[in-house]
Amino acid sequence: MIGMPEEKFITHTEWFLNEAFSCAEGGSGDAWQAVSCCKNSLPGIEDKYAYVRDIQTVLAKNPTIREELGDNALTPDIVVVKEIELSWECESCPARDGNGIPGAGTTMVTQTKVVDHPLAMCAAISCKWTIRSDRAQNTRTEALNLIRNRKGNTPHIVAVTFEPLPSRLSSLALGTGDLDCMYHVALPELVEAIRETKSEDHIEQIETLVKGRRLRDISDLPVDLAI
Repeated sequence: MIGMPEEKFITHTEWFLNEAFSCAEGGSGDAWQAVSCCKNSLPGIEDKYAYVRDIQTVLAKNPTIREELGDNALTPDIVVVKEIELSWECESCPARDGNGIPGAGTTMVTQTKVVDHPLAMCAAISCKWTIRSDRAQNTRTEALNLIRNRKGNTPHIVAVTFEPLPSRLSSLALGTGDLDCMYHVALPELVEAIRETKSEDHIEQIETLVKGRRLRDISDLPVDLAI
């Protein structure tokens, strides 16, 4: 199989998600946005992980301390953020103070502003063109870092891949639930191709992943992120 550079795969996945979000929002595309982390622009990620970035800055200047504490880097390939609309028009809203002034002043959602709009990080996506055993472990480590280091609710944590081998897909899709789900960019075509091989082991593996809801087509991803 001709390999695709990882960065290009990330770019295509980002484009696909933004096109899908744009259609879902009637063509506006304002509420949902997928942002590639390789562009060094991460709106919304600060709502849960701002302190981690501060720690990484300190550790980068102190190798000895970094060696003792370890590296808790956050390295998703793509983050999905959503514009939050808050309305305080109801005078009896319990989130107002005694003078009728909107409260909720310490929530990270109202403190995170990008272009004057509150944004919340909703998903972290790991893009893997293919899966080797070491890369599967890297993806799990990234997921665990996101879970352990958050200050707030856990974002959707998923992986997108074009890996054709069921055994390698299983190495990442099956397990303890570090990932919410795994998505394949050509799942119907992959299932059909595997069935044509007549390999009972491979057929059983791919059917286990699909029927067990551990592997889905990438077309399902925008819908799943909205839930």
